[in-house]
Amino acid sequence: MFGSFEFGLPGDPRQARRPGPRLWLLGVPTTLAWAAVGWSGALGLLDGFRLMSLNRVDAWGPDAGPAVSLVLFFSVSITVASSLGFAMLWGGGMSLRGMGVGFRASSLAASLGIALGSGVAIPSWTPPESVGQRLPSDPWTDVDWIVYYEPYLVPAVAGVSALVMIMVLGRAFVTRAEADDRAQALARTGRQVIGHVLGVEFTNVWVMGNPRFSVQVRFPTDGGERTVITTMITSPMRAPSRGSTVKVTYDPLNPDSVQVDPDPADRAAGGNFGAFLPPLF
Repeated sequence: MFGSFEFGLPGDPRQARRPGPRLWLLGVPTTLAWAAVGWSGALGLLDGFRLMSLNRVDAWGPDAGPAVSLVLFFSVSITVASSLGFAMLWGGGMSLRGMGVGFRASSLAASLGIALGSGVAIPSWTPPESVGQRLPSDPWTDVDWIVYYEPYLVPAVAGVSALVMIMVLGRAFVTRAEADDRAQALARTGRQVIGHVLGVEFTNVWVMGNPRFSVQVRFPTDGGERTVITTMITSPMRAPSRGSTVKVTYDPLNPDSVQVDPDPADRAAGGNFGAFLPPLF
């Protein structure tokens, strides 16, 4: 959801803050905390429910002392893991895009940790007193067989979720790296001219207090004037309007590849309160 937008900070709207080392350092204890959740949850909660579902209705009877201790450990570990996951949410940076990266990273840590913790717990699950039938003689249903293989299904599902999150994060980083390369190439080899705004649409997206606009801009090139529709992020006091001027950086080999920024010399900028209304073109 977050990967389809480009978000930045108020000081430089074009610069999206990269996830810092803090995000990845938080990932280690977060994964370990979720591993504790997976281990204690498997043996303290799921193991008892599994026994009760299959053929023991008194699994949490007077002899359930260790299970109660594991439930308490589970409660503490899930609180710690959730707190660390929340910290990772902000570890990607103070922007909506950064929060998206933090959310994916914390989801990966949770999935990977649960897969590891529940996987370690596999040998410790309590075997049912009777396999294939409830006591005294009722046969198991298909659901009962699924519950029977729960010690393997829990880490398998968590592992698949972790793999999916790795693929999602990898794709997001590759996409962002390609976008950064294009932006750097445009800044290095692009040509800067003054363009005129023909139309403005507020996109209903705010980037750390700065509105994002879709603008229709006409600007001169070596091959004649061109008109493009692109986006720009600026402060409300520099909101573009029809007829205002903007700085346009374009690729001479591909004039449709442009970056639009406010023109400091434009005195008309900032007076367009209508830019926050429905589309004007």
